[in-house]
Amino acid sequence: MKKLLILFAVGSMMTLTSCGNDKSKVEEAGDKVEETMEDAGDAVEDAADDVEDEVEDATNN
Repeated sequence: MKKLLILFAVGSMMTLTSCGNDKSKVEEAGDKVEETMEDAGDAVEDAADDVEDEVEDATNN
């Protein structure tokens, strides 16, 4: 999880340091990496929530 957050931070920094309105291929790639990392983070959070719900259901029965 820490690696995921670090990669997300690096992707965010790459996006924030861009200048001008025209995006280079590198900036577009950085945006895709950032989006992918956000999606991965969301998927991890969703999976953790699902596991938590299953554990709660199992312990309440």
